[in-house]
Amino acid sequence: MSEAPHLAPDLSGIRFSHRHLLGTEGLSADDIAVILDLSESFVEQNRQIDKKLSALRGRTHINLFFENSTRTRTSFELAGKRLGGDVINMSVGSSAIKKGETLIDTAMTLNAMHPDVLVMRHPDSGAAELLSQKVDCAVINAGDGSHEHPTQALLDALTIRRRLGRLEGLIVAICGDIAHSRVARSNIHLLNTMGARVRLVAPPTLLPDAVERLGVEVHHDMTSGLKDADIVMMLRLQTERMQGSFVPSIREYFHFYGLDAGKLAVAKPDALIMHPGPMNRGVEIDAELADDIHRSVIREQVEMGVAVRMACLMLLTRHLSNWQGT
Repeated sequence: MSEAPHLAPDLSGIRFSHRHLLGTEGLSADDIAVILDLSESFVEQNRQIDKKLSALRGRTHINLFFENSTRTRTSFELAGKRLGGDVINMSVGSSAIKKGETLIDTAMTLNAMHPDVLVMRHPDSGAAELLSQKVDCAVINAGDGSHEHPTQALLDALTIRRRLGRLEGLIVAICGDIAHSRVARSNIHLLNTMGARVRLVAPPTLLPDAVERLGVEVHHDMTSGLKDADIVMMLRLQTERMQGSFVPSIREYFHFYGLDAGKLAVAKPDALIMHPGPMNRGVEIDAELADDIHRSVIREQVEMGVAVRMACLMLLTRHLSNWQGT
């Protein structure tokens, strides 16, 4: 006879009033702290032999990914299963969507099956918000176009906080393809809210329009951008979102903007290296630095992702009956 699943953390005293998680923009410092604190409890749980909890027992969690993903989809699947939920991965490639069904039609179809949470990744900005308006369940944005990727920013924040003990006052340099990066946008919103100092380091062609409105410092060279930085967060060139030429060549891009030991030397001696993945070694980051066990926290980011997504699933489903039908 198998043992009953472990009980989940008690959330009775926790305040989190959001129905969906569509972005980090709009989350307060208290909201973010609630998610990070709850995530902490799942980090150790995930390192145990018996990882199964019962928080989502009887709940249905659907992953709806319109873009390919390895880390994020697997992470959400693990998170749902470790909380005891019934997790379904929809194969968009063989679904009615490929036969011409609209996103709204798909939402209505899924809604009729009474899921409790939908996790969606979509190539179009705003798709997650549109979905949230058409369903009764909670919606988590797993990346919508170049707009936002909130759980990535949350797991980045958890990784930083566990290593350095805080977010407030840290200098975080986000380097690379800012213009096409939903990870950059979510991190900018979160880090600003938590009192960090954000620098964007990129050539002008890879910066979004009106970037100054984001409340960041803008640098066009790595030397000034990385000076005294506590965190160096590298981003890949998102060629799948580019129409036209944004950099002269990969070789030249690495020479000026790829992270290597020489460029990292101007950051703080204990500066941490981050990357949301997938990495292009030799394009935006040197392979040796990516694997540096003392400076790189890239693998820790992956581990923290499961804990953060468990926290988000748990928070968004605990009062679901209060939202449904409204």
